[in-house]
Amino acid sequence: MRSFILAAAAFLFLIPSAHASTVTVRVSKSEQLMRVYVGERQVYSWKVSTGAKGYKTPLGSYSVKRMHTMWHSRKYGNAPMPHALFFTEGWAVHGTTSVAALGRPASHGCVRLAPANAKTLFRLVSTYGRAQTRIVVTG
Repeated sequence: MRSFILAAAAFLFLIPSAHASTVTVRVSKSEQLMRVYVGERQVYSWKVSTGAKGYKTPLGSYSVKRMHTMWHSRKYGNAPMPHALFFTEGWAVHGTTSVAALGRPASHGCVRLAPANAKTLFRLVSTYGRAQTRIVVTG
């Protein structure tokens, strides 16, 4: 219980004001890394997996179109996509149980995160709002 309280306090400390800042999620496909900023301040850096060979993760700057605590992919056998942030068409940032693959391209095109990191990002976007959030995917 104590570790949960400390984690919650640390999370709240990172949020200067839910109305004064924006959230920018920068995904580098070349580094297989996500950096999360609140305003100008980097608050997180996490390994990701983007599209494996034959699957693309689209480059560009996007808003969050929709959010789901749990989504299941109809295209890929009802695969679970926890804490999904959809940013264009069928592409999303979401949690994965394939944590051993993080740090290298391994997805069908979505941006995969460790489950705890996906949950943290989902909460951050929920706090600031989709309109205050940008997802930027670079090569």
